[in-house]
Amino acid sequence: MADDQRDVIQVLEQDHREVEQMFGELESLRGAGTDEAKARRKELADQVTIELVRHSVAEEVLVYPQVERKVSAEEAEHARKEHAEAEETLHRLEKLDADDPAFDEELSTLMREIRHHIEEEEGDTFTHMRQAMDQEELRKLGGQVEAFKKVAPTRPHPNVPNEPLPRIAAGPAASLFDRMRDLATGRGS
Repeated sequence: MADDQRDVIQVLEQDHREVEQMFGELESLRGAGTDEAKARRKELADQVTIELVRHSVAEEVLVYPQVERKVSAEEAEHARKEHAEAEETLHRLEKLDADDPAFDEELSTLMREIRHHIEEEEGDTFTHMRQAMDQEELRKLGGQVEAFKKVAPTRPHPNVPNEPLPRIAAGPAASLFDRMRDLATGRGS
């Protein structure tokens, strides 16, 4: 493995920072009534959804099984439950237009859920992973996560259990369907 490969924690933390940046822009546009601002909020919400789904599925398939084996089954299960809650929120948010009164409510719920999850992950799980896994394992897992995210689904699928086998089984079809829908609608980048 190349020495310049980021470890899995660096990859996931970068994802967290990118989502936080999008959250910040969404918050700065809250209450802006122009059509351009509403369109930008919907575009950002779609991009947040894409990034969070890709990130979450990669964690569920690749990272949490390692956390379960090497750190704590309880930590992995707790993270999966948080993902399931956020995925339900993403699913509801995806159906709303930015001028729908429920949009801001669902967006606030999502931000609260994700910020809480990030705080726990960066405060506890990542520290425990660094203690339980060596640098080469973390680097290898980082490469796997980066590769996986390129082919992961881009839309929430709350009916698929947040476990590795169901996610792997549903992944290729869900990803292809999601990406075809994204292409047809111009969603995401």
